[in-house]
Amino acid sequence: MTGPRIWVMLGTMAALTACGGYERDITLHDLRTNRGTPEEFAIEPKKPLLAPESVAALPTPTPGGANRTDQTPKQDAVAALGGNPSRLTPTAGVPAGDGALVNHASRMGRDGNVRADLATEDLEFRKRKSLFSWRLFKEDEYDRAYRRESLDPYGTLNASRRAGARTPTAPPAGR
Repeated sequence: MTGPRIWVMLGTMAALTACGGYERDITLHDLRTNRGTPEEFAIEPKKPLLAPESVAALPTPTPGGANRTDQTPKQDAVAALGGNPSRLTPTAGVPAGDGALVNHASRMGRDGNVRADLATEDLEFRKRKSLFSWRLFKEDEYDRAYRRESLDPYGTLNASRRAGARTPTAPPAGR
């Protein structure tokens, strides 16, 4: 009689634990290392601090925004090559130089809310895939979860070649 009671109590505790209000890990990526050493790629050099002519010349702080000492490698490269680095900063809407491309790409219609819709659908997908993805040892679940959505590049390449399309060379499949 004691054995079945213990199993009922353990099952009840497991069910109550599963119904708890903790947030499930739905990231699918486990990029942490257990080495206990510093992450050398997390160190980011900053630009030197410069004193402004006056305190009034300082921009207003933007929490989460860019900092004046943050590295801007693309803008620096464009400036070094004689270009205008301000053209790389995003503007509202479509830049004038890309209008023809956007019009041609959207000639069959487009959804302006596609990014938000995709983010919502992907969140729901990750929630479904993380339901029974617990493991005794943590591992990266990304490839296993998205396996059915991945494309076979060599299968597509070979199918294109069989259809007579001119294709570029590709490295061998084992690399």
